[in-house]
Amino acid sequence: MKVLVVGGGGREHAIIKKLKENKEITQLYCAPGNGGIAQDAVCVPYKSTDVEAIAAYAAAEKMDYVVVAQDDPLCMGLVDMLKAVGIPSFGPDKLAARIEGSKVFSKNLMKKYGIPTAAYETFDELDKALAYVRTVKCPIVVKADGLALGKGVLICMNNAEAEEAVTDMMQGGKFGASGSRVVVEEFLEGPEVSVLCFTDGTTIRPMISSMDHKRALDNDEGLNTGGMGVIAPNPYYTADVAQRCMQEIFLPTLDAMRKEGCPFHGCLYFGLMVTADGPKVIEYNCRFGDPETQAVLPLLQSDLFTIMRATTDETLDQVEVKFAPGASCCVVLASGGYPVKYESGKVITGLEKAEETACVYHAGTKLGENGEILTAGGRVLGVTAVADDLPRAIEKAYGAADHIRFEKLHRRSDIGAKALKAFEE
Repeated sequence: MKVLVVGGGGREHAIIKKLKENKEITQLYCAPGNGGIAQDAVCVPYKSTDVEAIAAYAAAEKMDYVVVAQDDPLCMGLVDMLKAVGIPSFGPDKLAARIEGSKVFSKNLMKKYGIPTAAYETFDELDKALAYVRTVKCPIVVKADGLALGKGVLICMNNAEAEEAVTDMMQGGKFGASGSRVVVEEFLEGPEVSVLCFTDGTTIRPMISSMDHKRALDNDEGLNTGGMGVIAPNPYYTADVAQRCMQEIFLPTLDAMRKEGCPFHGCLYFGLMVTADGPKVIEYNCRFGDPETQAVLPLLQSDLFTIMRATTDETLDQVEVKFAPGASCCVVLASGGYPVKYESGKVITGLEKAEETACVYHAGTKLGENGEILTAGGRVLGVTAVADDLPRAIEKAYGAADHIRFEKLHRRSDIGAKALKAFEE
């Protein structure tokens, strides 16, 4: 079978490596891919947002299946376009992808169907937003309505910061059209948990839980990023919490989407906060998280391609989704200055040595003229190690990462530290 994966980051590299385990797949393609993905799949030069061109390419090349892994093409309707030309795919259609593409849609959905989340207000006029944030009790959270590469969420500790946040988004165009509408919501406290779930619209199969580290610097300081590292499983996601999430959040969300006429197929990501009042939804994503995927998929024992096709065919209830015991840790190696300004084109060394004890997923890399691997993005690599327990997984991941060098390399040194503290509580 010929399979095309749409995207070009660490998440896509992790998906491709897992798909390679299926013997039915004879040819793997990726659009656009990157320097590391090129070692595992044929990269084709289409931006993931060139959805019409990708759909045409998939049809011309007679792809048997397409995995749409990135949020932008999902929200732009690539799954719909592929269906129109008779190609099955993994991921939600355009209407269902709104669950991530519009925070206003997702918040209103939760409110309508009683799914636990933070109290909120939405605004599409700057004056009204400013009047609200000048008087509301802080801290509060200001979110751009649309997609913003995981950076459109600002925690404001006082009213002045909140004023600045809404002004930058709604007037200053900080996140382009995505920030023309904003959601202002209460600040929730508690451990954060990420849970990725396979679903065919009716059946849902949660993957192993994880803990992302969004801030750029140690001790959760610095700017929000797309994610600087992940551990799995998340110790705060206990059996009791998991049961509550299934009954109060996961199944009600699927039911709500069906009732709204947009059943969800693919991977539904739940960003959760375990508060004193129970688990609540911080956000939904309509696809695999990045870098959560790089920590979760290495623990998947079942065949990924079989599961993906079951979400498309609505036969997920007939498929096993099993994860290995143990733990994983993914440490992101980024370009200095990320997530603001950074340089690219730096030579990367030490990859082969690191891969002796860990899996190195390429996020922002490209091939140089002489075959060397160069940096080509903010988040460059994700170094993932699996072990019998979390302390050993962390030790292995950092040990492997120590072998990798490139100019102005930046990484956090405390990935997993918060999770380890949970075992002491």
